[in-house]
Amino acid sequence: MLTTNPYDVSSDDGDKLREECGVFGVTGSASAAALVALGLHALQHRGQEAAGITSFDGQHFHTHRAMGHVAGNFDRDDVIRSLPGTVAAGHVRYSTSGETALRNVQPLYAELSTGGFAIAHNGNISNALKLRHELVRRGSIFQSTSDTETIIHLVATSSYRTLLDRFIDALKQIEGAYSLVVMTPEGMIACRDPLGIRPLVMGRLDDAIIFASETVALDVCGATFERIVEPGEMVIVQNGEIRSVKPFAPVAARPCIFEWVYFSRPDSIVDDHSVYSVRKEIGAQLAAESPVEADLVIPVPDSGVPAAIGYAQASGIPFELGIIRSHYVGRTFIQPSDNVRHLGVKLKHNANRALIEGKRVILVDDSIVRGTTSLKIVQMMRDAGAAEVHLRIASPPTRHSCFYGVDTPERTKLLAHKLDVGGMTDFIHADSLAFVSIDGLYKALGEAKREVRPSYCDACFTGDYPTTLTDQDDSAQVDQFALLAERVN
Repeated sequence: MLTTNPYDVSSDDGDKLREECGVFGVTGSASAAALVALGLHALQHRGQEAAGITSFDGQHFHTHRAMGHVAGNFDRDDVIRSLPGTVAAGHVRYSTSGETALRNVQPLYAELSTGGFAIAHNGNISNALKLRHELVRRGSIFQSTSDTETIIHLVATSSYRTLLDRFIDALKQIEGAYSLVVMTPEGMIACRDPLGIRPLVMGRLDDAIIFASETVALDVCGATFERIVEPGEMVIVQNGEIRSVKPFAPVAARPCIFEWVYFSRPDSIVDDHSVYSVRKEIGAQLAAESPVEADLVIPVPDSGVPAAIGYAQASGIPFELGIIRSHYVGRTFIQPSDNVRHLGVKLKHNANRALIEGKRVILVDDSIVRGTTSLKIVQMMRDAGAAEVHLRIASPPTRHSCFYGVDTPERTKLLAHKLDVGGMTDFIHADSLAFVSIDGLYKALGEAKREVRPSYCDACFTGDYPTTLTDQDDSAQVDQFALLAERVN
């Protein structure tokens, strides 16, 4: 079984933004479940808490769900044989909405009046609590704490006649971000929210149609990329026929910009942009905006590597692997006492002392969240004898929480919310600290600058949320009334 995710450098204190999940669906293949398992392997970086696959054999739905990684749960013949049929969908998850428990592992399944209904969801519904309260008041009985189950109940209680119309009716009542793969006895439906915040692509393998969160999952299965599922589009595959429906009013798309900074695998293509190339260009923008005299450019492995290459190439400063990463340490490594716990970072990263000693180094990382990992990495460079340590970050300061399917700490725990750049520099004990500008990030994606109406969702940097946040706003109102009551008393 895999012990760690090679595309994630998160430490045990959750000092990285984490995607909520990845989805993968296949229709029209005799090996549907096996293909889904392969696709989920490729999407493992998008969710490592749990995985699930549901298949349909023409009469019955079959589901296997498990906590942990895809490897060890879906690489056994007996599991794949228990998932027969030519249609299957799968999901890997981190929890941002709902507890970490088997009942929340997707695909979620329900028997509706129209037959079985299985759904895999990437994203987060920002009015799920309000909808859930209303549904419960009307008699709905929820079986999970996942926001995704809200969609099932909205479909079940819709007054429209056909399943497709019921599904559209449900989606028109929710706000937030969603890329969905849905299985019914009638066929498979894949769709994205009108803003296209979360990614979804379509591919083909012989006669099979495949939907996935990233193109890399198609590559692993030997499938060819056909096109993206467009924002606000529903792609319906039924009896080998493909049709497209766009039931929402057209709006300007706002895909999540952090897909290029960190979430997607570097070998993926997202909306016609090579993730690897964009990350290199972000590094080049950093070098232009925040140059510093130094001897070495060193990536914080592994997510900082492409940006560090771009920085080194643009600055002419040599790129070197000054930090060696161990891929054999899991997130659940036992740390029995305080005097051992503080050494935990060295389990995953160790300084290449022979290279670093006496050198002025530029560390390049993708982001700073809480700042605890950056503090440890900078200190590691000091302990290895670095003469100077300069930290360059391939994204703007993360000052705001995400409500669209990313596991973000509370805003008060974000270092960039609490401190300005000078304060952050002091906190992590670096000689200098600089972030790529928001305009520089947009330049790396081929735009001149960030416009007043931007092309991407960058709310974690700017606080400019592209949708209403009903549950969050309602919570704030409750807090205000509570504070007022305290003052009155």
